[in-house]
Amino acid sequence: MSFLLVDDGTTAVAEALRVAPWMRGRGIAGAIQQFSLDFLRSNYPGATRIRFSGTSETPPTIMSRCRKVHSKSLISVVIPYEQMEEKIKLLEGRLEGVGGRRLPVALSPSEVLRLFEDPCTTERLLPKGLLIQSWFPLSTHRSNLELLRQRGVVWLYSQPSASISEICTGTHDSPYTPQEPSAPIPLSLPISSSLPNPSIVSHTSCGFLSLGTPPFPVPLGDGMCRFDIDLFGTDPVSAQSHVLHQLIEMQRVLPAGGGAVCYLFAETSLFPELNQFCQGLEPFYKVIEQHVLEIEV
Repeated sequence: MSFLLVDDGTTAVAEALRVAPWMRGRGIAGAIQQFSLDFLRSNYPGATRIRFSGTSETPPTIMSRCRKVHSKSLISVVIPYEQMEEKIKLLEGRLEGVGGRRLPVALSPSEVLRLFEDPCTTERLLPKGLLIQSWFPLSTHRSNLELLRQRGVVWLYSQPSASISEICTGTHDSPYTPQEPSAPIPLSLPISSSLPNPSIVSHTSCGFLSLGTPPFPVPLGDGMCRFDIDLFGTDPVSAQSHVLHQLIEMQRVLPAGGGAVCYLFAETSLFPELNQFCQGLEPFYKVIEQHVLEIEV
């Protein structure tokens, strides 16, 4: 078990603790948890809360001691290397003919910071004000956004109700490569040159946001990697468009011959449409719920 200090050290995000099946029921997990808590209290007294993610399989004893902050749906699929092109074309076909949505654009680090300066973003796109990246429930504190930048997260944003002039005005001093520095291949998506003025955004839709975690190897054979897509917003068509474009960009940085296990995290209201959208892709993991839990230290 380990902790990631966030929110300028006031919150500890707990990472996974797993005990081998043959060692369970012996109090090992409880002993490790207590040791970790004691270490946190003595060495980081400024941390006043612990936040972590669980699933529908999280033991009731843990759920009862914590406050459930938010829940999201989880869909996971496997896309082998030899099926990658076919499956992406399948999803592209399902989006054909659906209009009224802007294509996602890649955000530069400065645009990410500006996006969260507008209260509309956190109020409408982020329930409870949490930016849940994979299994890490974070606030939009500037230090947390910097942490995600260092991890090479790809930020895509779309503003369905805004005009082109509201989204694409101004110029960049230099092009932005979201995968920098680990993968210097530039995105083929449009690069947002400017976000809408906050005074405009607050009176219109707050759009749709997605985060793509750089794919990393997992021990499933055949060069498989894991790839997480976090979706923020409630529009089904925008969600499907973001999934497709994140997969396209993932394909560009996958190792040669590699396939992917993809995890999609979305608001529970989007589960029926996203589940239907992913029909024809091989399911991977049966857990379909993610719970964000919090406890005071």
